[in-house]
Amino acid sequence: MRLIGLAVIFAVSLALASVTVVAQPPSKIYRIGVLERTSPTINAANLDGFRHGLRTLGYVEGKNLVIEYRSADGHDDRFPDLAAELAQRKVDLILTRGTPAALAAKHAAGGIPVVITGVGDPVGQGIIASLARPGGNITGLSATVTEIYPKRVELLKELVPKATRIVALFNMGNPAIPRQWREVETAARSLGLQAHLLDVRKVDDLRPAFDTAMRQHADAMIVGLETLTLANAPLIVELAAKHRLPAMYASTEFVGGLASYGVNYPDHYRHAATFADKIFKGAKPADLPVEQPTKLELVVNLRTARALGLTVPRTVLLQVDKMIE
Repeated sequence: MRLIGLAVIFAVSLALASVTVVAQPPSKIYRIGVLERTSPTINAANLDGFRHGLRTLGYVEGKNLVIEYRSADGHDDRFPDLAAELAQRKVDLILTRGTPAALAAKHAAGGIPVVITGVGDPVGQGIIASLARPGGNITGLSATVTEIYPKRVELLKELVPKATRIVALFNMGNPAIPRQWREVETAARSLGLQAHLLDVRKVDDLRPAFDTAMRQHADAMIVGLETLTLANAPLIVELAAKHRLPAMYASTEFVGGLASYGVNYPDHYRHAATFADKIFKGAKPADLPVEQPTKLELVVNLRTARALGLTVPRTVLLQVDKMIE
């Protein structure tokens, strides 16, 4: 009888345990709106970095995470409508890249938290109040874009020591770009270089811009990093190769380019996931300091250098983080 009684008690306990498990509410499913410059295909490395960061923190698509991806496909004027669409879908957080996307999210998000990436001057552009205390509903990562243009000019001069004239391929319609152009002008002047602006605002401006560079006898090029140039990175790299114009880029997303110096964006996105996690766990964006990159990366493509007839000097080789053969 005692054994039977114990068996009954054990069976009842199992039944109650199963009822308890069934009765538990499902874990929350978080919805993240991603407001981007380019398609998921072009942006795959960065998106994978963000997903990897989220996975390590316990957020898995299909289980407790949904990502709503919206791309401006190279057109900054699409950001306001895309940001409004994400806000209407009541996402739990919006991840953005670049100044125009961040400004659009700020105006459309209402109380939805926003995590920024790739913004060169978030304070100067009025996106946040300060790096230490951003205020409002926005935090994230600054890309240290503007301040490093002098270093890009310096590296380009080392790669092309005979250069006397450079051109800058910039979209001056982006509110962050004019300051970057001024940095290039000042740096070029200090190195005895003439700098000329090639203002490109749509894809149809790109080929004529390279023709202008050739007429101006440009020796090298600095390429800006924003929605238009990033969405058309393969075309820009192709045109630079066709015209045998050595170019310095701001990220490795310009695959096949001579060199790039800047933030490692997949790592940048991976780290952005930590901001999302903190916000989901109750932190207020206003109290999370905006972080700046602690490491910048110089990548040189030796194959492209050889095709251009360039020898990468030792001064550059000593600074290289990654070499592409």
